[in-house]
This record gives sequence, structure tokens and C-alpha cells, in this order.
Amino acid sequence: MAVVSGGTTLIDNGALDAGVPTGSLILLSTQTASASASISFTSDIDSTYDSYVFKFYNIHPSTSGAYFQFNLSTDGGSNYNVTKTSTGFVTYHNEADSATGLIYEGGIDLAQSTSYQTIAHNLGNANDENSSGTLQLFNPSSNTFVKHYLSDINFYNAGSVSVRDFIGGYGNTTSSVNAIRFQMNTGNIDDGIIKMYGVK
Repeated sequence: MAVVSGGTTLIDNGALDAGVPTGSLILLSTQTASASASISFTSDIDSTYDSYVFKFYNIHPSTSGAYFQFNLSTDGGSNYNVTKTSTGFVTYHNEADSATGLIYEGGIDLAQSTSYQTIAHNLGNANDENSSGTLQLFNPSSNTFVKHYLSDINFYNAGSVSVRDFIGGYGNTTSSVNAIRFQMNTGNIDDGIIKMYGVK
């Protein structure tokens, strides 16, 4: 048996000790949008897992130019108004290979705001336009620390452009976060699937 940094032990064949977390994703809930004003997860966000991952599949807005957003709740979904501070940047590249960029996107960050956090902006609503990606929420049940989140979403938009939004921030609360809501800033979530996983 060997010991590595931090006291983690390895058994003789090089495998991790059974007590070491492996990072497995445990599917907890799946919701499918159908002209939905919002999609909320109001259960299973608790101290069972240290972090939660939300995966988005083919999110399609009803309104062109919509922003895909989320907000957090500390009261089981009665209110979605956690104060947040965040930063974001965007990369893009078109099919013609004539337009590329990497830019700070001040229009999607927040500074001590209870507003919904944008995680994908200016989405198209043509039949083949959609977005997919992930959001990770860290240690939402902590009563000591703020609640960090990271999102990474790619979308196809008018003009044949691949756009990738990266957002990082925190919910500035030491109360337990126990619910989350997703919505567009205008119109409905016309189609798409959101899955919630606990990280073991």
C-alpha cells in the first residue's frame, strides 16, 4: 500500500482506496421542456452530494434573441432571488472561417444582483438552432460558505456561428440553496431536456 499527497492511500494494484470519491454522476431527475415558461428543480438538492451538475440537451427558445438563465432559492422554490456576483467570457467562430473572437462579455455578468444569471445569450429560434452544455453548483448545502457555480454552454445561432459562453460566479449566501429554476428572459423554453446529477 502506498500513500500519496494529502494522505490518500492506494492499494497494491494502484487502485484508489474505497473511501476516496470517484466523481461518478448519479442521475437524480430529468425534465423535458414543451413550451415551458420555466423548469424548476425543487427536490434532491441537499447535503447528500457535494456538488450538482445540470446537463442541457438541445435547449431551444420560442423567441429569437432570448437569453437562457437560472436563479437559486433558499426556501424550496418559493422565491428565486439569491444575490449573485459573476463574470463571463465568450468565444465564437463561424462556418465560413471569416469571423472569430474571444471576448469578455460584460452584458451577462452580475454584481451583487438578485436577477437571473444568464448562461447562454442571444439564442436563435430557427428550427435547427439550439444550445447544449452544463452548469455545476458546488456545495449548495453549506451553512458557512458562498455557493460557487460554473457553466459552459455552446450554441448554434443565425449566421452559422458556433458560440460558447463561459460563466463563473457565486450565490452570496451562507444559507442552504435547495432549489434552482431555469427560464428564458423572454418567451418560453420551446424544447429541450435538462438532467440533474449528484456528484458522488
